[in-house]
Amino acid sequence: MIQRIQTLFLLVAAIAGGAMGYFNLWKAKISKGTVISEEYFNATSSYLIFTALMVTTLLSLVCVFLYKNRKLQFRLTVLNILLAIGVLVLIYFKVQDNANSIVNSGGTIVQASFLLPAFLPVVMVVCLFLAARGIYKDEKLIKSLDRLR
Repeated sequence: MIQRIQTLFLLVAAIAGGAMGYFNLWKAKISKGTVISEEYFNATSSYLIFTALMVTTLLSLVCVFLYKNRKLQFRLTVLNILLAIGVLVLIYFKVQDNANSIVNSGGTIVQASFLLPAFLPVVMVVCLFLAARGIYKDEKLIKSLDRLR
């Protein structure tokens, strides 16, 4: 049901997850002798990150349509929060791994920085947390109404 605020939060989380697949997450200027080049890292650079990202995106979309089963929707949203945190950690470790492989291949990293889309998993975690909170409030309201009957 689109009129519920948690549905909008789940959709924003899904959009943020889908958008991460299209943007670069990390940029480095590399110096090999006198040649300076740039290297980028994105979600498609690692199958593990891309797979985990698509699972979190699809799980967010599935949770949108589980509005009749709020308990399952809440559990899957909490699971999705943990997966989004895992994606954030995976990005950090894979970028470190990429930087280490650059240094081991004889290059020197002159400048490196995370780009703005690398923080989209944080947006996902916040939106999923707010969605879970809304689902919990709905479930609590329904239980209190059932007691009054």
